[in-house]
Amino acid sequence: MSTKPIFVATHPRACSTAFERVFMTRRDILACVHEPFGDAFYFGPERMSTRYENDEQAREESGFANSTFKTILERIEQESKEGKRLFIKDMTYYLVPPNGQLATIAPSLGGKTVKKGVGTNGMNGEMNGTNGTNGTNGTNGTNGTNRFVNGHHKAPFPYETEAETRNPTVVPAEILKQFHFTFLIRHPRHSIPSYYRCTVPPLDKVTGFYDFMQSEAGFDELRRVFDFLVENKQVGPTRAGQHGELKDGEVSITVIDADDLLDDPEGIVSAYCKEVGIKYDPQMLNWDAEEDHQRAKDAFEKWNGFHNDAINSTSLKPRDSVHKSKTVESEDREWREKYGEEGAKIIRECVNTNIADYEYLKSFAIKV
Repeated sequence: MSTKPIFVATHPRACSTAFERVFMTRRDILACVHEPFGDAFYFGPERMSTRYENDEQAREESGFANSTFKTILERIEQESKEGKRLFIKDMTYYLVPPNGQLATIAPSLGGKTVKKGVGTNGMNGEMNGTNGTNGTNGTNGTNGTNRFVNGHHKAPFPYETEAETRNPTVVPAEILKQFHFTFLIRHPRHSIPSYYRCTVPPLDKVTGFYDFMQSEAGFDELRRVFDFLVENKQVGPTRAGQHGELKDGEVSITVIDADDLLDDPEGIVSAYCKEVGIKYDPQMLNWDAEEDHQRAKDAFEKWNGFHNDAINSTSLKPRDSVHKSKTVESEDREWREKYGEEGAKIIRECVNTNIADYEYLKSFAIKV
């Protein structure tokens, strides 16, 4: 059984912080690291997002203006020195260039500078092609083309470094191998409107996210990383709950659907624990001590406004009834009432764009 640091790879608004709180109760064996890579993605000298590109003050005030992918990995390594197994939860898109851009290795992680005369649309485009990594569907990539470059924005990405064969992230595959990857998803009809709400008034003044960026939906990036890890034999080939004894170094394909988690917390969490080699304790689903709440506030404060529900929660209990899907018409009506005609249109477009990737990942989800 793997003893590597557990990495829960997810996308925004997937109930991932509530899931994280479950494992924060296991201070006896785990040290939780909350969304570390966003520091480099948004604020640092290797940033890939343009969200704060014209707001140097916000980058400085974040406290992460000097964070690189290397310093974050060094911080994670430092956390492991306590002797506890690490439990890391983070957004996969923090490791993947936005808008389908070709991934090249972060300079701080040893990315080699591209030799003069070698472009990124030929050789490297072939490396990061879009035919999928397991012979199934494609990965919504861009055939190696490097969009949004050459003056479109001022962010340090794209780096002048080389790509790594089929690796969709800016982190070398040898480093990715150090983690036990698992995955958490939620249907975009739930996650996208929840995220949109965080980027419009009145909540935008709390979150500091003043516009909705479809590139932050996160499904495309999650699927591409998932496929790469499967192809690279870092996870799989067996699926959670469908294997006997794993061979040395093997880990199952472990995907959690948030709606399954909300319907049956005990069943899903206990199944997950089995896959990552943690003994399940029913008390993991309860956290109501002052010490628990303070630890959560301290961990989640850097993304103000995004984690209020998780911070104020005291337990993870089954929903009163099985969640029923709404019709497209009722969803659109609800979104128009909340966000206006234009907002509803933006949400619907983003939801529809990401359903295929969600359904693909859902096909691997744990069944209990």
